Amino acid sequence: MRSLVLLLCAFVLTGTVQAQTVVLSGILGGKALLVVDGGPPRSVALGQSHQGVTVIGIQASEAVVEIRGVRQNLRLGDGPVSAPPSGGEAGDPRRIVLHAGSNGHFRTPGQINGRTVNFIVDTGASVVSLGVPDADAIGLPYKSGQTVQVSTANGVTVGWRIMLSSVRLGSVDVYNVEALVTPAPMPYVLLGNSYLTRFQMTRTNDQMVLDRRY
Repeated sequence: MRSLVLLLCAFVLTGTVQAQTVVLSGILGGKALLVVDGGPPRSVALGQSHQGVTVIGIQASEAVVEIRGVRQNLRLGDGPVSAPPSGGEAGDPRRIVLHAGSNGHFRTPGQINGRTVNFIVDTGASVVSLGVPDADAIGLPYKSGQTVQVSTANGVTVGWRIMLSSVRLGSVDVYNVEALVTPAPMPYVLLGNSYLTRFQMTRTNDQMVLDRRY
C-alpha cells in the first residue's frame, strides 16, 4: 500500500503543469543555441525541435520559435521567455509573468492586432509607443489617427495617437489600448501605462507579475 501511495504521489508531481522557459544563448552556423528550463544549451536547426520548442526563424541575433502553437521572438542577451503551460491550456488568461534581461529591462514578444512585435516595459511612457517602421510592418492605419506634437532628442516632431484593437502578451488579451506612433524608428515597442494600468504590477528581484485588474 505504501508503495502504491508513493507511486501515486510521484505521478501527481510529474503531472503538474509547469510553464517552460526558453533562452537564446547563441547562433551557431544557422542553428539556434537554446536553453530550455535551465538545462544544458542545445543547438537546434531551422525546422527542428527540442523539448517541444521548434525553431521557425533565425537571424543574426534573434530567433523565432514556436512553443505549443505560440510564436515567440528570442533575442541574444534577453532574459528567459515564459511559454504557456502544457496540457492543452493557453495559460492563465489574467496573469503575465516577465523576467528581466541582464541589463534589468523587461523585454517580451507579444502581439498588436494579431501581429508579432517586441515589447519593452516602460512605466515612464504614458501610452504604448512605437515607431513608424514597426507600425508599417504590422499594418497600423496610424495616419488616420489624431495628429499630435512629440518631443524628441532632435526637437519637436509630429506623431499620431491611435487606438489599438488588441494587445496580447502570453495568454492575456487587452482591447482598445491607446498608442502613439512616432516618425523615428524604435528598437522596441514601449509597453506604456495605457496597457500597464490595466494590471496590478508586482516585482520581485528579476521577475515581474502583472495581474489583470479589468
